[in-house]
Amino acid sequence: MVSRGVFYFVTAILFVAGILLMVYQHLTFEVPFLPGQARTLWSVEAKIEFRPSGDGPVAVNFAMPAVQPGLLQVRQDTSSLGYGVDYLTRHGSNYVEWTKRSVSGEQVLYYRADFLIDEDSSSSSMRIPPLSENAEPEPYGTAIAELADKAGSRSADPFSFTAQIIKELRNSKDSESISLLLKQYSRSGIIVRALRAAGIQAREIGIVTLENGRRNRQLESRVAVFSGPRYQIFNPEDGTSGMRENQLIWTDNGNPLLNLTGGKAARVSFSMLRHRISAIEAGKLKAGVDKAAGGEMVSLSIEALPVEEQSMFKNILLLTVGVLIVVFLRIIVGVKTSGTFMPVLIAMAFLQTNLVVGLIGFVAIVGVGLVVRSWLSHLNLLLVARISAVIIVVIGIIGSLSVLSYKFGLTEGLKVAFFPMIILSWTIERMSILWEEEGYHEVLKQGGGSLFVAVCAYLAMSSGIVQHLTFNFIGIQFIILSLVMIMGNYTGFRLTELKRFKPLASQIRKYPNGDQQVQESERLRGELKELHGDPHNVYRKWKHQAQDELKKAKGADAGGKED
Repeated sequence: MVSRGVFYFVTAILFVAGILLMVYQHLTFEVPFLPGQARTLWSVEAKIEFRPSGDGPVAVNFAMPAVQPGLLQVRQDTSSLGYGVDYLTRHGSNYVEWTKRSVSGEQVLYYRADFLIDEDSSSSSMRIPPLSENAEPEPYGTAIAELADKAGSRSADPFSFTAQIIKELRNSKDSESISLLLKQYSRSGIIVRALRAAGIQAREIGIVTLENGRRNRQLESRVAVFSGPRYQIFNPEDGTSGMRENQLIWTDNGNPLLNLTGGKAARVSFSMLRHRISAIEAGKLKAGVDKAAGGEMVSLSIEALPVEEQSMFKNILLLTVGVLIVVFLRIIVGVKTSGTFMPVLIAMAFLQTNLVVGLIGFVAIVGVGLVVRSWLSHLNLLLVARISAVIIVVIGIIGSLSVLSYKFGLTEGLKVAFFPMIILSWTIERMSILWEEEGYHEVLKQGGGSLFVAVCAYLAMSSGIVQHLTFNFIGIQFIILSLVMIMGNYTGFRLTELKRFKPLASQIRKYPNGDQQVQESERLRGELKELHGDPHNVYRKWKHQAQDELKKAKGADAGGKED
């Protein structure tokens, strides 16, 4: 026999294991503990248009989006009729390459990427650029040096230096040197060259501003300025720094957005759309990214199975919740049912129909079945034949109810076919025997208890939270198992039995016991407190007292016999 210490240790291990498995799935795959949570997914599509410059081969190299904190790329695909597609890495940057032997007419290529808003994503593909000597031709080199000198005298670090350069460009655009530079370079190009002239590492990057439903958006230019390992991104137009949540870095290491060989008049535009997806789907997308990167982790969710098996396991896993309800109501509360787990199967049938239709169907089938079973009892059939006849009758009742409900336009009545026919047949047989032996009162008690337990199980199993937890967290099964084992070890009074002891409890609280001066309830509380304080000595004292009383009783009996 297993000791109680080992029993409690095993149940504790099961409970803790279930909790740890749930936490593992929540942290690793971001499976939410509550249903209905949603995440934001951006779909960004790049459209590349160009015309071939001749009849020769065409090669298109398009820069794939950069890696940045807060955004996780989860999918990518291309659309290009007749082109060969390959994914390349050149000079530390990733490209998608389209190639074709010969083309004619206007060409359109598409590249699409999906990005998940993810606060836990902290990776970045941004690298510190090397410093190079300023070799700008004159007079542009002198103008850049002059701009750097003006900004340097009013700044304290690379970031304030950049802000002063942008301010100087904005306020002195009418000056001769600034006008000269703006004709030759873009604003971002001027800022980067001025920073390099001052010995500050910087580079141009391209970003896409994400706005739901926008089309034909162009890549926007920004400047990344480095100070040691830190960097800030500046808007060359207004001098603001930092990235907003809806801004996506597409090119970040000086790599060109597009390289086109064999074509001309190339144009790139971006379209974007925002989606709201469930947190579970977001976790699956992240798991797919880990798998593609070679870092796949074990998924303990039923969603890892094929869809056909998922629908089957979704209902099977709910059975454990119904079992937990049955164990609690039978062992702790003391509700009597007809059969041990028949109410769980009835509750499963209620899930397929609905509560009202299920209750009406159950009462109708069992009621008619009892009438037919009472008639069969007069035929003195053997048990196997009698049960078989009841099964056939139950099937006939269910079929008749389905046909009648269909004729009357009550389509919900067709779902009574989901009732477990064999279980209903045995229930009718058991209730019929109980009626003969105990009377209809016991039948009503057990039948009503079965319906009560079935309704309670249905309410628990139909809860969206319960269905979400059982389907997505396999660890909940360990927790339910530990709770069932704990309740299975209970040997005390049922809650429904406590009413029998209410008069005795009232007398204990109200009257002293025999010739005692204190109330019996007070005496019992004192003994219980003494027992909790020093159990070994109290047991020893009670043992000695019992032995002394036995000796006195034996002495009294011996004296009485002598007399």
